[in-house]
Amino acid sequence: MPGYATRLHTVRLGGHDFRIRALSDLQQFADPTGRASRAGISSSLWSLFGQIWPSGRVLAEAMSSFDVAGKRILELGCGLGLSSLVLAHRGANVVASDHHPLAESFLAYNAGLNNLPAVTYRDLPWSVPDTNLGMFDLIIGSDILYERDHAAQIAAMMLRHASPDAELLVTDPGRGNSAPFTRAMEAQGYEVTEQPSRFNEKDVEPFRGRLLSYRRGNSALPPALAAA
Repeated sequence: MPGYATRLHTVRLGGHDFRIRALSDLQQFADPTGRASRAGISSSLWSLFGQIWPSGRVLAEAMSSFDVAGKRILELGCGLGLSSLVLAHRGANVVASDHHPLAESFLAYNAGLNNLPAVTYRDLPWSVPDTNLGMFDLIIGSDILYERDHAAQIAAMMLRHASPDAELLVTDPGRGNSAPFTRAMEAQGYEVTEQPSRFNEKDVEPFRGRLLSYRRGNSALPPALAAA
């Protein structure tokens, strides 16, 4: 036994059913070697990677119709990898990344569950530069601004890994940390477009959750999102 319990979900995204292995609940925890602790992941945060969150579903649904042709794509904080799996299903060139010690194995298992090829994975702590990662045309993340330090860390990652005409797409459930991140991105020449979005069936307008689209010199949302 691995020391934690899991369950299987069926998640419909872009008109296709994906089978996803997730942790059974938020009470799961197993760090026998201390790897998570050394990575700075406390017991209270350990199980968060292994859940299917509304913000992750919104991003994955957006990726089911987003223009990805010819683009190298990076998913930040992939967790269970919903968006990366959707992109792999579409044949996109995607690299999934996270810093949780189990993210890679869960991603590989879920790719196998859905008869998909292995998704390239990188262990990517946001505060540590990775000189071998390269540049990307599209960078995506769901609920990646959940702590104050993340705005500066991800803005620095954009400087290191975003191609000159790169796009960044972030789902934000409304935690309040997007404003400093937007200011940092504007300093890099990006414009932001916010699209209020329903994150679950209980949401009522005005929606607190948003899709944040960052682009240089173009304030328009991609057609796929504008029609959502």
